[in-house]
Amino acid sequence: MQALLVSTGTVAVAEIGDKTQLLALLLAARFRKPWPIAFGILAATLLNHAVSAWLGAELSQWLSPEILRWVVTASFLAVALWTLKPDKLDENDEKLPAHGAFIATLIAFFLAEIGDKTQVATVLLATKYSPLWQVITGTTLGMLAANLPVVWLGHRFADRLPLKLARTIAAVVFLALALWVAVFGVG
Repeated sequence: MQALLVSTGTVAVAEIGDKTQLLALLLAARFRKPWPIAFGILAATLLNHAVSAWLGAELSQWLSPEILRWVVTASFLAVALWTLKPDKLDENDEKLPAHGAFIATLIAFFLAEIGDKTQVATVLLATKYSPLWQVITGTTLGMLAANLPVVWLGHRFADRLPLKLARTIAAVVFLALALWVAVFGVG
């Protein structure tokens, strides 16, 4: 259960203020259909994070434990620093498909997650924790925990979030994970 809990908490905190959270707000404002948007987020995240976790598990097989230890440590440190930088959603860059709310969310969320810090975190978590299904479930639950309130509560909720504090906490979590891996290794 440790993999599930660490994955859920790490991604939920890292997602606060992320571009996909801003995308969830944009989708909610555009479509005003929370259930199809929620299911689109779920489907896109499951697919994206399953592939990411698989990649992380494969990396842990290909690299020696010592090399993996320092790659994961450096990556967690990079994500910690990356987390401190606020994301902005440029509406000109994020074109929403002219389909229904579910398809638009599925496509937009899947594409927005590619190379995102929560995807990188999923890869890294999968190099350290098993079973893989707990990492995938945890990172998906973390995404849902951070994004579904935004979908349902819209601007009122997002405007009250202390985003700077959330980014700082997320950075500290990733820094702690980096230190843990540096001291105790992967696995």
